[in-house]
Amino acid sequence: MELQAKNISVSIAGKKIFSEITPIFPKGRCIAIIGANGAGKSTLLRVLAALHSDYQGEIFLGGKNIREINRKEIARHIAILPQTMQAPPDTTVARLIDYGRFPYRGIFSGGNPKEDREATEWAISVVNLEKFKDRQVNSLSGGERQRARIAMALAQRPEIILFDEPTTYLDISHQLEVMQIIRLINEKFGMTVIMVLHDINHALQYADEVIVLKDCKIFQGAPKEIINAEMLADVFGVKADIFTNSLGASVLFPISTIKR
Repeated sequence: MELQAKNISVSIAGKKIFSEITPIFPKGRCIAIIGANGAGKSTLLRVLAALHSDYQGEIFLGGKNIREINRKEIARHIAILPQTMQAPPDTTVARLIDYGRFPYRGIFSGGNPKEDREATEWAISVVNLEKFKDRQVNSLSGGERQRARIAMALAQRPEIILFDEPTTYLDISHQLEVMQIIRLINEKFGMTVIMVLHDINHALQYADEVIVLKDCKIFQGAPKEIINAEMLADVFGVKADIFTNSLGASVLFPISTIKR
């Protein structure tokens, strides 16, 4: 299912966040959203997930205006992983992931137990948490906990998955582990991935498309075309060197701020 946005504008507390932007989200692609703090990255993600309704413009899911689709129906197609999320005390990994099945359950109905169990077991296997499924979430390391949260989103069986800074608070090893899982989700299972990233090199390495938010507008394109030293200077006020790593990929290394 395709997600489309047209002429989206948002203002919060009288401040314009973005104005008449039309980002493109090609089906089955991995799209990174980058920009300085306060540029509206997380707000855009919430608008796309129908969690922020105070906007002008139109969002379409499968050709239908998202305002006309109920919350559970949206959640069967779009999953969102916010920056932070607290698990209830004593919640096991399996229980947390099972919470992702909420779109398929009614107030008086427990859903389909067989489908719920299969979806939960599949999600656990994707993030490689089989040996942790009976552990309490609060006993896990930061990287393990983030993998459990990703699995909860996967248990929704979405076609589109949104990540808001998925590597925040993780060390380098776990950052790479999470990014590799996200890329696997995209490539192996064909899910459209839209992710807010702070690490510019992650966007270079893992994204098919990059959307840059600046001054209430966007520009979009392939990572190698969009992400360069000039963009870093213009958007972030940072001077950077660029070099090629052992895999032949371009890498940006910030070296100083630029007075503006």
